[in-house]
Amino acid sequence: MKKTKLEALFNLLDDPDESVFGMVQQELLEETDDIIPELERKWESSFDEQYQERIENIIQDLQFKETSNRLRLWLRRKEEERSLLNGFCHVDRLQYPDLNPLYIQMKIENLRKTIWLELSNSLTLLEKITILNHFLFNLNGFSINLSNPHSPQNCFLNQIIDTRKGNPVSMSIFYTIMARQLELPARLVDFPKNPLVAIVDPKLARKVHGSTHDSDVLFYINPSNKGAITSRKEIEYHLKKNEYYPFHDYSEPKSDVLFVRRLLETIQESYQSVGFSEKEDKIEELLNLIEV
Repeated sequence: MKKTKLEALFNLLDDPDESVFGMVQQELLEETDDIIPELERKWESSFDEQYQERIENIIQDLQFKETSNRLRLWLRRKEEERSLLNGFCHVDRLQYPDLNPLYIQMKIENLRKTIWLELSNSLTLLEKITILNHFLFNLNGFSINLSNPHSPQNCFLNQIIDTRKGNPVSMSIFYTIMARQLELPARLVDFPKNPLVAIVDPKLARKVHGSTHDSDVLFYINPSNKGAITSRKEIEYHLKKNEYYPFHDYSEPKSDVLFVRRLLETIQESYQSVGFSEKEDKIEELLNLIEV
């Protein structure tokens, strides 16, 4: 849209006629988030509360449209081409639309380098996981936020990195991202109440992430319990004892897409618990994009 037309639309944002404002709003929402800086300048130069509120709402809608578009493009990629880290960053935009993904990537890369220096090809997968657990949970203090378990902040990757606190879903996704950064064959498992991370046979790990066929899981990791390592036998015993059937649904690796959905569901529940009902509809829109 030409700058002169945009300027004319900006000037009509304070029109008292709701039908005029409705048309202006519709046209502005057809634009990308590139117009947000100019909208912010208009907001700063105005003392009209209604004008400012209208701008705030348009900015929020444009930011959400960008978040939705990014997630949609991520979902369209082939499974093996999707980055779980990118998927998590797209979800972060719900709460932090101005967040620079490079900031998160840099933090994760710095952590990866520190751990990588302690790994060698002579180590077994179990030994490498033990080192990863030591760095994440003992040296860096990552843990589940037990003092404020329902806080929405537990759901966002930038907050996990900064505060070292998360919830079972976000911490499991974060753990999987870190394991994969270290080239460990990690897959997420939709275990009841808190997801687990499965370490699979490296030969099978080369297959498409997210396939639903049986995989050769070597062992399981519980990021909600400082990376406790568990065998398949123990997992199946727990599932049988608590009558979770079929076992396959709760013990075999699932797609990354499913866990982005689980993350959004957790955010939705967190918002509900703190009374942020105005965000629920937006999350529902994103959930409707995801078919699993």
